[in-house]
Amino acid sequence: MWTEHDPVASVYLHAPFCARRCPYCDYAVSVAGGHELPAWVEAIGAELDLLRSEEGLRLSERLDTVYVGGGTPSHLGPTAMDAVADLLGRGRLGGPEFEWTAEANPEDLTPELAGRWAQAGVTRVSLGVQSLHLPSLRWLGRRHEPRDARGAVEAARRAGIRELTLDLLFGLPGDLGRRWRDEVEAVVGLGPDHVSLYGLTVEPDTELGRAVASGREAPASEDRRDAEYLEAAEILSESGYLHYEVSSFAREGRRARHEAGYREGRPYLGLGNGAHSFAPPVRRWNLTDWAAYRDRCLAQRSPEEARERLDAAALRLERIWLALRTRWGWALEEARGSRAREVMEGWVDRGLALEVGGRIRLTPRGWLRLDELTVALDEAQAG
Repeated sequence: MWTEHDPVASVYLHAPFCARRCPYCDYAVSVAGGHELPAWVEAIGAELDLLRSEEGLRLSERLDTVYVGGGTPSHLGPTAMDAVADLLGRGRLGGPEFEWTAEANPEDLTPELAGRWAQAGVTRVSLGVQSLHLPSLRWLGRRHEPRDARGAVEAARRAGIRELTLDLLFGLPGDLGRRWRDEVEAVVGLGPDHVSLYGLTVEPDTELGRAVASGREAPASEDRRDAEYLEAAEILSESGYLHYEVSSFAREGRRARHEAGYREGRPYLGLGNGAHSFAPPVRRWNLTDWAAYRDRCLAQRSPEEARERLDAAALRLERIWLALRTRWGWALEEARGSRAREVMEGWVDRGLALEVGGRIRLTPRGWLRLDELTVALDEAQAG
């Protein structure tokens, strides 16, 4: 899969452990305590060794980005990022452009943990705030309170964490009494460098999905979801955040770099259960179950579940989708024939896109229909 000509400079590590599973979560997580850290480190290290020996993986001498996601990486405690640094090689980490992101829950991000993470080399913390409204947090199954989010922000700043992302969920049921505008403005008041805005989705195989299917819960209407997204986008933009990607808002010079590698089609390595890797044109992914993944790795057997080779059509569709996700959009010069141009001009006429500098860029209203517009442009390009 890997060749000597494509050393990998971006690495994702999946830490699947959580204190509890949230009712809306369908991620590859495992309810377990922080005592799982030694087993996790051993399994990740074993997978890395297997990829080097069997797949020809070669890490760049200097990594561009590292992202530790989950699950809840902060649930593994203060020493987890030191362990990650040792696994990847401390000599590969650092430099003025290096970005190392780790996800944390507000209740975990104590001054001790923030300090140890900063010392290990973490440059960005992605904080799973989700809401600053207590009834909403309880409905979501979150353990923290609004004051914990404020305390975590303060702890990260005092520790010297260079960049801070706050995650916020929209599209919750209206009967929770949430005042959405006030909440977005309160998030702005915490002064994050970056805000990630996600819509709550109802997945069938979750506690929430089963509650909706049985009629015990009613999801937010599509109109409500759309209105909250547009309102938040307006508030954040007016507050000085650049809306540079469908879900992402950043202060000047604070855009997240790890996700940019995905958008630009560069190779990346994913380690851990459920993690994906990409060595163009091949994508592979691991077993999602933590115990099965661990056992495979410790038995020196590949934890890979499957892989696919993307053909020209799949690569084209993915490239269009990734481009339209961003404020830089799709270059008009890449339009193949009059049909593709007509499609994009129709978007502009309907307020779904803007033409800026020879590129078609979706507006927030257009981003609400991203998948639909991607397919339309792909079909026009192919035809």
